[in-house]
Amino acid sequence: MAKLAAAFQNSILGFILLLMLLITHVYFTVRLKFIQRKIPEGVRLSFSKSHGEAGSMSPFASLATSLAATIGTGNIIGISTAIAIGGPGAVFWCWVTGIFGIATCYAECFLSVKYRVKKENGIYAGGPMYVLEGVLHKKKLAFLFTFFTIAASFGIGSSVQSHSINAAVSEKFQVSPHLTGMIAAVLAGSIVLGGAKKIAKVCTFLVPFMSLLYFGGCLFLMGINIEEVPAAVWVIVKSAFTSRSVAGGIAGTAVILGIRTGISKGLFTNEAGMGSIAISAAEAKTASPVRQGIVSMTGVFWDTVVMCAITGITIVSSMLKMPEAYRNIEDDRLCFLAFSQIPGGDYILSVSLVLFAFATIIGWSYYGECAAGYLAGERGISWYKTAYIVSVYLGAVLSLETVWNLADLFNTLMALPNLLSLWLLRKVIIQETVCEERRNML
Repeated sequence: MAKLAAAFQNSILGFILLLMLLITHVYFTVRLKFIQRKIPEGVRLSFSKSHGEAGSMSPFASLATSLAATIGTGNIIGISTAIAIGGPGAVFWCWVTGIFGIATCYAECFLSVKYRVKKENGIYAGGPMYVLEGVLHKKKLAFLFTFFTIAASFGIGSSVQSHSINAAVSEKFQVSPHLTGMIAAVLAGSIVLGGAKKIAKVCTFLVPFMSLLYFGGCLFLMGINIEEVPAAVWVIVKSAFTSRSVAGGIAGTAVILGIRTGISKGLFTNEAGMGSIAISAAEAKTASPVRQGIVSMTGVFWDTVVMCAITGITIVSSMLKMPEAYRNIEDDRLCFLAFSQIPGGDYILSVSLVLFAFATIIGWSYYGECAAGYLAGERGISWYKTAYIVSVYLGAVLSLETVWNLADLFNTLMALPNLLSLWLLRKVIIQETVCEERRNML
């Protein structure tokens, strides 16, 4: 099963989805007249207070919840392996792909807010499943999306992340994986059982804290290597277009490999087009789908554009300073070697990885909870929460090769019905966005 899932994901389906995502990103970027230019406005609106608007979460709480699920260990280790496989130029293509993905994120969040529904308890719910059933009348596809969301949450959302937590803890301390799994499950359970409001409250604190901790370490490293930082930026850009060896003894890599690696990492790390971010956008307090779409799309900006640039420059500047140390190093250890320049830097990075993984557990529990509620109501949510907490423990103690492959497959399959809804409703997205911009101009 593991081999079949991996082969299917890495060959036919993986290529098709990469192509579909790339085309969708470019299409909405062009038709929405580079909506990415609204990023500064989105950042401002995310911190603005809402008055008299429908919804149960503040715009920032909604954004923080999606960022908690999106920013994970892959944003650190993923960039490290991208550089190791595709060279420094992979960072450039990851960054560019993230920029284009902002437009798709806007589009899916726009639809989620526009077609959200108010439940009996007064809470708003939305996401691709509500769009597919309520607007496009494709109930089977809505069911498939929710099924894939729940399946992905048990994999990429919980068990894989708790496995990463155990790996990070075990590297520094001799701790039983059973103890690590139980602690992670209890901590996650205390938040997950509190429902969406508790999850959002924790995310609004955890996301800024863990981001500042990691970014603080990166900025400190760039300060230490300040003389190499301009050269690192030049190496990243130059390597994106040439396979020749570059400054500092960094070997060149085939341009096509760098492009493919960077685009692949960029498309999958920010989840733009997957439909998950749109689920949290539906609960935001807002009177305008356009406004919340602009707020939600900043998540891709923070996750891929900022995180990618900071991590990439930190690693490459360190490589330029001490190239010999990076020879024959394992693909996922580049960031650890960079942080070794700071006293206690390996602990800072390990703590960051643990916090990122735990935040992903919390964020994805919300996605799965919404999907379970759509399929089976409140009773389904209760059963889901129990199973989710158990999966957090199991992830720390079991081998996860099969789970990893299936989780990637389900995460990929989530995107297919979501992308279909975006293309079928593309005229609505474009027309209403243009009209809203004209009203604001007047």
